[in-house]
Amino acid sequence: MSLRLLQRSSWSPHLRTLARTYTSSSRISPSRATRPAPSNPFAAATGGTLAGKSSSSNVPLIEDDARDWSRSFHGLSTEPFSEEVASKLLAPINPKDIEVKPDGLIYLPEIKYRRILNSAFGPGGWGLAPRSEHSVSSKTVSREYALVALGRFVSQARGEQDYFDPDGLATASEGCKSNALMRCCKDLGIASELWDPSFIRSFKAEHAAQVMTEHFTTQKRRMLWRRKDGRLEYPYKEL
Repeated sequence: MSLRLLQRSSWSPHLRTLARTYTSSSRISPSRATRPAPSNPFAAATGGTLAGKSSSSNVPLIEDDARDWSRSFHGLSTEPFSEEVASKLLAPINPKDIEVKPDGLIYLPEIKYRRILNSAFGPGGWGLAPRSEHSVSSKTVSREYALVALGRFVSQARGEQDYFDPDGLATASEGCKSNALMRCCKDLGIASELWDPSFIRSFKAEHAAQVMTEHFTTQKRRMLWRRKDGRLEYPYKEL
């Protein structure tokens, strides 16, 4: 029965209380009825989640300014490095640091590249970012790496390393990373002399020697290279 059909004068005190409650609850302000729900400032700051957690998992969200260096080319050729950094990267290599392989190839040990990068950018100011998964064949492991310095993409190269036993894959993967580092450093001009034919000829004439050797096991003789101030290691002996 509708409350309007009853005479107000005949209402009991309890019925009057119910009527007032009913009337108050039915009077909803139009502005309140159409007003949107207040936004959550924490949700807005975290992309719809709280405390930096995903709504569907407990995995922390990636920071907005984080970069995926497996794909990013951020900072490539935006501006030169400072003169101070460039002078350390392009400094001439000390001839005492250059090594000679038995086949006559000259090279700078991998640790020397790291020291030059640490001197130029500071420890922690540079790093190698993998750009692919390891590619493993029956004899070789390779992987793409990017050199990143001061938050900028610098260069990319594929490193490779031979291995002879599956148990040596872990060591080969480290050698692969070091090989990629040396190749990336070419784009920064580090040890660029090592690819200059005229420098190679003059260095070998002054600091290297070709000597007759004999293999300890096979007794085969062949001419091999070494530094003038060094000696060949096992399994070769000089004659």
